[in-house]
Amino acid sequence: MAGLVENERPLWFGAAGRTRFRPMALHLLKLCVGAESITDLEEWIEENMLLRRRSGRPQEQTHTTRMVPKKVEEILDSGSLYWVIKGQISARQKLIDIRPFTDADGIGRCHLVMDPVVVPVEPRPYRPFQGWRYLQAKDAPRDLSDHGGDLGEMPEEMRRELAGLGLL
Repeated sequence: MAGLVENERPLWFGAAGRTRFRPMALHLLKLCVGAESITDLEEWIEENMLLRRRSGRPQEQTHTTRMVPKKVEEILDSGSLYWVIKGQISARQKLIDIRPFTDADGIGRCHLVMDPVVVPVEPRPYRPFQGWRYLQAKDAPRDLSDHGGDLGEMPEEMRRELAGLGLL
């Protein structure tokens, strides 16, 4: 398509046939501190949802973070939160909403609201960092279900080892 800029896609066709563009999805990357595996993350989510149900709170999965992303529109346009578990990008969850708020101490924070379904992705080594990072769509690992073959059926620990050796 003429005039298409990398990382953009058509939003709509305007007057006189001119195409308008919006940025492609942008993702967030965050360490999943304390989790040893994707299963740990899924169990934590399940426990959290059960506690919310028992206390009558909304059935949604949230994660609180200190910094509020500035690129909310791009993130919520089909973006996900990619989790780094034990030094590897391992899974993602679709982001549904980003809700800034001020806590009791007057500190600005935000709730990242996610689909509770955890999607395993191709494992990729990633060094530790604080907070979260933006992750461009072109740099995001593919879902294991999109990979083909038996990679999705392979035990997570084996995928980690093979990725660590550069074989995946």
